[in-house]
Amino acid sequence: MTSDGLKDAVKRKGSFGQTLRAVGWSFFGVRKSAEHEKDMAQLNPVHVIIAGVIAALVFIVALVLIVRWVLSSGVAA
Repeated sequence: MTSDGLKDAVKRKGSFGQTLRAVGWSFFGVRKSAEHEKDMAQLNPVHVIIAGVIAALVFIVALVLIVRWVLSSGVAA
């Protein structure tokens, strides 16, 4: 991607809420191709990276909490 193309992409007006929704759906892998194309045209790539990191951290914390809960309940003993 050229420098001008990246500058144009960063100026996109997609909201952070739209970005979170798109990243959430992509975690499940259930995106329609038309929706994906629409998101690619509207979403700011910086927002996508930030939302992806946040979603990954939330996922990891959720897994750790589930494992701790199962181990403390005595089911896995």
